[in-house]
Amino acid sequence: SLFRLKDLEVAKLGDSDVLVKMLAAPVNPADVNMIQGTYAILFQLPAVGGNEGVGEVLEVGHRVAALKAGDWVIPANTGLGTWRTHGVFPEESLLKVPSDMPVLCAATLSVNPCTALRMLADFESLAPGDSVIQNAANSGVGQAVIQIAKASGIKTINIVRDRPDLPQLVERLMALGADHVITEEMLRKPEMKDIFKSIPKPRLALNCVGGKSTTEMLRHLQPKGTMVTYGGMAKQPVMVPVSSFIFKDVRLRGFWMTQWRKDHMQDQQSLATMMDTLFQLIQKGQLTAPACTEVPLEDYKTALEAAMKPFTSSKQILLL
Repeated sequence: SLFRLKDLEVAKLGDSDVLVKMLAAPVNPADVNMIQGTYAILFQLPAVGGNEGVGEVLEVGHRVAALKAGDWVIPANTGLGTWRTHGVFPEESLLKVPSDMPVLCAATLSVNPCTALRMLADFESLAPGDSVIQNAANSGVGQAVIQIAKASGIKTINIVRDRPDLPQLVERLMALGADHVITEEMLRKPEMKDIFKSIPKPRLALNCVGGKSTTEMLRHLQPKGTMVTYGGMAKQPVMVPVSSFIFKDVRLRGFWMTQWRKDHMQDQQSLATMMDTLFQLIQKGQLTAPACTEVPLEDYKTALEAAMKPFTSSKQILLL
């Protein structure tokens, strides 16, 4: 196994540092990929895993102005190493979040909801009544897309893989505000026409699967629509029919939240605006944490195994 639970000394608190007691941290697919060395970012080993989570500030260095003991914080960028009970971090590597939000919301805020919000905002200017189609709709990003779209009056067509507990999953996504939930097989069926009697064809497609699922999804895009790829769970390339390019002039784009953060490091305003939008949605009850399974840190092996299983509809959260 690549993992061990170890006791380490907590580093000394520097003038611009913050001592944080971690509360909860999820296990995301990218966290596991980073450790396997199959991600675009490589760790300097040995390293602490985890890119996301929430902690409580215990103590701050005397130059720290924006944070104080009792504040809740989440990572400002990738690679913080959140799977730990305590850590000393530079002030600029942390973002303050309201401490009255549910702990699981805060723990899962910095990756999936941010990704969902950016993809809905940055590629097509969508108006109420427009529609979006997405695959892996039960993923963390998928659940956030459904809720953020719903709050903005945007319709969602949500694709999931067929599975034994399909009716329960459909019900859960509809309860979050999904307009349509369909299986990959249905994408090829004539019934798809019925969906587009009540809502317009999508101008935006969100893809984190690849392979056949993506090709089928593209067929339903409006002319000049955009497909954004942000993951590749099928580990297969994106295949685009030539006709989609020539006759529909579809646009293919990619999105990586880590890159967005790098590009906006000097632009504190756009980061603050994004986080405020998410805080408000959470406070209004329009954005909830994804379905979660809480696992004590000492059972981290269980959490990692569960996170890598196919058809997981629940995010594993380490309680620290």
